[in-house]
Amino acid sequence: MLAATLVIACSAPPATQSLAGISSAPFGALTGTPVQIFTLTNKNGLVARITNYGATVTELHVPDRAGQLADVVLGYENVDGYVNGTAYFGATVGRVANRIGNAAFTLDGKRYPLEPNDRPHHLHGGRRGWSKVVWDAKPVDTAAGPSLELTYVSKDGEEGYPGTVTARTVYTLTNDNELRVEMEATTDKTTLVNMAHHSYWNLAGYGSGTILDHELTLNASQYTPGTPMVPDGRVVPVTDTPFDFRSSKPVGRDLKEAGGRPVGYDHNFVVDGDPTQLRPVARLKDPKSGRVMTLRQKEKARVTFSTRRSVSRRRSFRTRSTYLRGRTR
Repeated sequence: MLAATLVIACSAPPATQSLAGISSAPFGALTGTPVQIFTLTNKNGLVARITNYGATVTELHVPDRAGQLADVVLGYENVDGYVNGTAYFGATVGRVANRIGNAAFTLDGKRYPLEPNDRPHHLHGGRRGWSKVVWDAKPVDTAAGPSLELTYVSKDGEEGYPGTVTARTVYTLTNDNELRVEMEATTDKTTLVNMAHHSYWNLAGYGSGTILDHELTLNASQYTPGTPMVPDGRVVPVTDTPFDFRSSKPVGRDLKEAGGRPVGYDHNFVVDGDPTQLRPVARLKDPKSGRVMTLRQKEKARVTFSTRRSVSRRRSFRTRSTYLRGRTR
């Protein structure tokens, strides 16, 4: 299960109210197919905006310690930005998130070559992965809060993968100030599926500058180094490395020591605890605004990524995550 608290400022035509706490409006079109943007508002006034292009969270507005709302995720103001963009802002990534080494895999004795869209590797499902298609959307008013169900059918052979896969992502903005992201997929034959949510976070809000002073805690005693970003099979302790976030520290403290080109984090961390249980994974705090984001998930690992990509000169922190709760201190 995936979850997050998200919002972004975007100009759009007048919205059409559909259900309590949910409205929709046009967001552009893709090769003649209309694209919509949906606004979810919970009972506490938190707002999430989600488009059915790429099942993407475009905005998430949450309060600071003084109750002032700000958008804490990166995004674009219309669908053209997402069509032309390469950063996967807020998207549902699939079939396979992250990289497949040398753009090929073998399954049941058969080799499947893939598009090397991150040469020489295959990245985030290929040139036309699930972040680059229009999903079917269904608003739902649940007891927990407003929800949006998004469904996409990926045909056999799409981007080189076997099997027809029906993917489903559900975003719920709960009245407990949680953004739940639930993902599931079914297939008619053996295939690979590894969906992920791909938001970039800045808890200080839009236009606030760097996140280097954000304080991060990761419940991960090990990580998987790569060559440079595709894991090479090793699982090593984080002790005495820049990747030790078991005690809270500023994101920027050991950034240079993490290496990379560009310098920063793009690493897979092995989450402590039982991978079959929903458990605490991460905590991120912005000391200036008092906003705190906590993450819980069932999966065995998570990726932490720091970047200099920006929209309106905004730097950000991105986490592929499953269950995020926003609060302030």
